[in-house]
Amino acid sequence: MSYCIYVAALPPDDPNRHYHDHEYGFPIDDDNRLFERLVFEINQAGLSWSTILRKADNLRRAYHHFDIATVAAYGEADVARLLADPGIIRNRLKIRAAIQNARTIQRLQAEYGSFRAWLDAQPPQDKTAWVKLFKKTFTFTGGEITGEFLMSSGYLPGAHQPNCPVYPRILAARPRWAAQEDGNAP
Repeated sequence: MSYCIYVAALPPDDPNRHYHDHEYGFPIDDDNRLFERLVFEINQAGLSWSTILRKADNLRRAYHHFDIATVAAYGEADVARLLADPGIIRNRLKIRAAIQNARTIQRLQAEYGSFRAWLDAQPPQDKTAWVKLFKKTFTFTGGEITGEFLMSSGYLPGAHQPNCPVYPRILAARPRWAAQEDGNAP
């Protein structure tokens, strides 16, 4: 079952509804929000997306609103603090991946000006090529994590079905995948 169909059957106050209708598949311009989405996808591995959405505010608080510079500077005391926080996903590998990926994003920002500019600088490619690039560049980014991150941030198609009521809004937001299909990618 597609996420669009799944969400349509949920009560209006379910966090999946808001995420589906207002965030999923829409382009993200802000590097900290892109980093947040990447960390959310990493934390979702082995868990339901509903769990991540329920813990989203706690994750934002615990990771200093995903400020890349702040997370990149985390040390062992921060790892211990996060491991002790019952409001988040307390997985040492995922926590260390968030810190390492913040440091990687800082290097990309230094070279490209922003994380988004690095993403935009990549040639049009399919999910397999993106996964290969992400595995080489980031930590804890396998096929599903990378694919969902790229779909959820507008770099790969598939977040919404064409018959989904949100789909026209996604197209109007000009996600990277749609621009590539039109031959107007950055």
